[in-house]
Amino acid sequence: MFQLTALYNHPEDAAAFDKHYDEVHAPLAKKIPGVARVTISRPVPGPDGAQPPYHLVAVLEFPDASAFQAGMGGPEGQAAVADLDNFAGAGVTLLTGPSNQV
Repeated sequence: MFQLTALYNHPEDAAAFDKHYDEVHAPLAKKIPGVARVTISRPVPGPDGAQPPYHLVAVLEFPDASAFQAGMGGPEGQAAVADLDNFAGAGVTLLTGPSNQV
């Protein structure tokens, strides 16, 4: 498998961020050709009550690097990347690479 992990910083307006993410961005991501699975997590405070470093973590899994490149390079992938400017003003870190189950 090959994955794209998106780590979204805490937005100023969490409700507006979540609404856009759920209603616009996630549906765009699910349309990317080759996506085998999309996982979304909204971290909660840790046992000590500390705020987690990220507001939302999304993981898109592809069968391999070629499927990732084709999907993200196509119009659906480009639309999802372009949409980041519409809601992720607090910043997002994108990580890509092979993944393995252990």
